[in-house]
Amino acid sequence: MDIQTPDWVKHAVFYQIFPDRFARSKQPRKRLLHEARWEDWEAMPTLQGYKGGDLWGILEQLDYIQDLGINAIYFTPIFQSASNHRYHTHDYYQVDPMLGGNAAFKELLDAAHDRNIKVVLDGVFNHSSRGFFFFHDVLENGPHSPWVNWFKIEGWPLSSYNGEYPANYEGWGGNRALPVFNHDNPEVREYIMEIAEYWIKFGIDGWRLDVPFEIKTPGFWQEFRDRVKAINPDAYIVGEVWGDSREWLDGTQFDGVMNYLFAGPTIAFAAGSRVDLEQVQSRDYKPYPPLFAAEYAEKIQELLQLYPWEIQLTQLNLLASHDTARLMSIAGGDVASVDLATLLVLTFPGAPSIYYGDEVGLPGAIDPDSRRGFPLDANWNREILDTHRQLIALRHSYPCLRTGDYRVLYAQGAVYIFARILGTEELIIAVNVGTAEALINLESVNLQSQPNKLLFGTAEVQWSKPVDKQLSLTLPPRSSCILGVG
Repeated sequence: MDIQTPDWVKHAVFYQIFPDRFARSKQPRKRLLHEARWEDWEAMPTLQGYKGGDLWGILEQLDYIQDLGINAIYFTPIFQSASNHRYHTHDYYQVDPMLGGNAAFKELLDAAHDRNIKVVLDGVFNHSSRGFFFFHDVLENGPHSPWVNWFKIEGWPLSSYNGEYPANYEGWGGNRALPVFNHDNPEVREYIMEIAEYWIKFGIDGWRLDVPFEIKTPGFWQEFRDRVKAINPDAYIVGEVWGDSREWLDGTQFDGVMNYLFAGPTIAFAAGSRVDLEQVQSRDYKPYPPLFAAEYAEKIQELLQLYPWEIQLTQLNLLASHDTARLMSIAGGDVASVDLATLLVLTFPGAPSIYYGDEVGLPGAIDPDSRRGFPLDANWNREILDTHRQLIALRHSYPCLRTGDYRVLYAQGAVYIFARILGTEELIIAVNVGTAEALINLESVNLQSQPNKLLFGTAEVQWSKPVDKQLSLTLPPRSSCILGVG
């Protein structure tokens, strides 16, 4: 079949924002919670505490986001909830009043669109919460509730809070705070489809789908795609699937997934033995053990062959998220590892996604620590920020970095070199993750031109006589470079 994916995603650089932790509004727009007892912004985050970030605060920081080069934002859930991460949805039609409600979101959405910044929301459609009003009715009225068949009730009475008794209903991951929907019920299915349609009509540019692999009902995600795309054919549908996602990337369901299959090997190559095992061993994306260049090249080639090219170009490529430790902490505080991994994600096919604060070197162990408040200016790592700014600007400047072919030229020891090629535009990207200087001679690289201008990084570059087409490249330890045609 002819697979169609949104063209804008191929040219997007995403910024993932956890709304409670990015920015508190400075303007007096709030009508509620003026005297709220927020957690101290710079204190370590807790599982249940709020720091008071809101959508108006994000609106006030759009200049920063745009100046960074971001043209798409992915928000973790914003709907009414009783959790700081808002994956416990109370009302899918109401933006949480702590964030400013629907009015604040509309103002932010319009302001983002005025800057040509797309907005993707998190859809938590596998489960709701104990506070979801349909489930609350079941708690109040038991088997007499008209909503009983909306959930997976196993017996009576239900026990939503007292762990001494069986819950008597299915909760996601055994968590009784998260009652699972009965997606085989046509009414549940229709309800979720209408939510998806409502917010697309409201103006959002796509959905990120939480744990979509948990929904087994045949045809569910195919209908979801059809209903969303009927309203906006360019809407982006991206699933949270951590592994092989061919089941969902057949062109009839998702446009892409959160590409943890890229994140794991890239961190294992860029950070190597510096990876803090405590931050990764309990996670599924395996950024350990360390990889040499040849092993990394093999994994990247396997990944590029896993899905159709049209899908590769709309994958959501990331190095960290709210579900992982932050890159700085994974890499044991090593700035070079962060810079090298950042170069690899921003030169890879697909849409790169930056987790808020990673661009300024914000540390954070496995959640809740990875969900810290965005740091004050004085605590920014300016080197990492400058790396992000330069690489994002280059990605926007060179179409080959977005949609060009990806060709591995050299992968030995600690050195990995590849080209991005689109028509006559060609760039060479070289990475040395080793602790010694590397001198590489590339024979017959089969390029149409001879990139010799240093666009990024540090290296000594020399081409031999044109007939030989041999590139001599000297890379300092723990460094990278991008070469273009001068």
